[in-house]
Amino acid sequence: MPSNRRSRFRLLLFLGTGLGAAAIALTAYFTGVMRSQELATVDVRFSVRGTQPQPSDVVVVQIDDNTFNDFNNLDLPNHQWPFSRYYHAAVINRLHKDGAKVIAYDIQFTEQSQQPGADNALIEAVRRAGNVVLTTIEVNKDGQSNVFGGPPTQRYARAQVGDATYGVDTGATIRRMLYAPQGKLKSFPVLAAEKFLDTKITPAEMGGSSQWIDYVGPPGTIRGASDSHHPPNEISFSQVYLGKVPASVFRGKVVVVGPASPTLGDVHATSTTGSSVMAGAEVEANAIETALEGFPLHSYPRSANILLIILLALIPSFTALKLPPLRAFLLTVGLAAGFAVAVQFAFNHGRIVAFVYPLLALAISAIGSLGVNYLLTAFDRERTRNAFARFVPEGVVTQVLAQAGDGLRLGGRSVLCTILFSDIRGFTTLSETRSAEEVIDFLNHYLTEMTDAVLNNGGTLVSYSGDGILACFGAPIEQEDHADRAVASAREMIEKRLPAVNEWLRGQGQDIEMKIGIGINSGETMVGNVGSERRLEYTTIGDTVNTASRLEGMTKGTPYSIFLADSTRELMGQQPEDMTFVDELAVRGRAASVKVWAVPDPLPVEEPVEAGPELATT
Repeated sequence: MPSNRRSRFRLLLFLGTGLGAAAIALTAYFTGVMRSQELATVDVRFSVRGTQPQPSDVVVVQIDDNTFNDFNNLDLPNHQWPFSRYYHAAVINRLHKDGAKVIAYDIQFTEQSQQPGADNALIEAVRRAGNVVLTTIEVNKDGQSNVFGGPPTQRYARAQVGDATYGVDTGATIRRMLYAPQGKLKSFPVLAAEKFLDTKITPAEMGGSSQWIDYVGPPGTIRGASDSHHPPNEISFSQVYLGKVPASVFRGKVVVVGPASPTLGDVHATSTTGSSVMAGAEVEANAIETALEGFPLHSYPRSANILLIILLALIPSFTALKLPPLRAFLLTVGLAAGFAVAVQFAFNHGRIVAFVYPLLALAISAIGSLGVNYLLTAFDRERTRNAFARFVPEGVVTQVLAQAGDGLRLGGRSVLCTILFSDIRGFTTLSETRSAEEVIDFLNHYLTEMTDAVLNNGGTLVSYSGDGILACFGAPIEQEDHADRAVASAREMIEKRLPAVNEWLRGQGQDIEMKIGIGINSGETMVGNVGSERRLEYTTIGDTVNTASRLEGMTKGTPYSIFLADSTRELMGQQPEDMTFVDELAVRGRAASVKVWAVPDPLPVEEPVEAGPELATT
């Protein structure tokens, strides 16, 4: 394929991957299939943002366990739940006297009390206060409630009634407040906020028919407001009834009164409760504070989220087109992390941006682009293989192509690597007593086993010479642990592969126990392709190779099958505990002697045998 056509094809392929990822993410976005996961990320954003300063305009009076304990200890009459309405009247009177600007009473009074005079006492207390907002969840088709028996008594009591219904998300979690939950009657928190602000709140000001509740923190965050003498603390209903709370705690504030004890059932999961729950009165207090602050949390416009999804779907495609896979992947990871930070930053400044769907688009695009990149790379490598294999054997092509990302080095270069040389003991004598077919069959089986030991440890099979094997670790594939790999390969040859070969021989009816010798040496070695235009061969040249060959020959007549030079031992990251120092030995062809180490093997001490012709070294 011509270069310009190939470039256009790559561009279209990556662009199609990005657009496909965008289409999948947008479909998920419009159908809401991951809505619960998206909402869960909003909860996480609250957690990351942390607890906000306690509101200065809202406090909560809780009907909690302390209230029940106090009433029981005082042995007050009619103190079982539901409390006598005389108690509620007394608390409202106390709050009015202490200067509460709005009393938001989160208890529904739709049924007539059985205690004579209690209803009238409550109604009169509400009328005297003139600033009480009552709650209900029972609303008729005309937007009216039966609190205090209906609208006439409500007007007499100068009370407003708000709908306390909340829409809940998956997991029965309250995250949003509604303007008019059942259509006509305004919600309890909206009415309380209007009463405090002395102005009407429109749906447009709220941002629609519903809006996010900007929770200031986990359960217990909204408590009694502090003053110079009293720090913030939870305020129990009984404390207010008994007059134990300073007036300064309530003066000029919205006071929300409601159940908080789990036994009363009015507890809910919210964005900030985690595995816990929040009392209904505190949920209302958070909603009222949200309204008083002008509804600071708003969802990002849908059109902006759509553009964000498309953008994050396209970026990995174009980065994969221009950058190597690893850099493109790291850039995508960095982009995802940066996006998470940006989403949290936006949340901290009052904007809720879609997170799961853009991230889904990014992930699908990144994975898809990575897959496309690998497919194209495989295609390119196969084309290179088909062309290169005309000059280089297939085994070497595979090894050399592993460096295609860094560019194929077809010339020679000097590298620090480890050379492994192995040979069969007495193979010349053995082959003279067998037919050519038997020898070739044995060699093929033997070389297959030993080659697997080299390749399994990341080595390069440089050449075979009869029964001899020359392998290189660290070239053409650079490996920091090439010395460890070479020793591991040698041990696999001795401990696993050679016993398998001998077992195979016995299965062929051959009563032979094959033995091999292995020499390992590390150092600077010339590696590269040599030959002619018609035939290239990857090879290794130098003293390091020659010394490895000599070490292999020196194992004859010793208890060891593996000799390695001190240069290899020094480069090993983890030396075998059973490695043994043999001696500092003179090596034929070298002026300096070599410190030789051995790795014990299960073979018995070998009797000296007549060696065959020495394997030629490069």
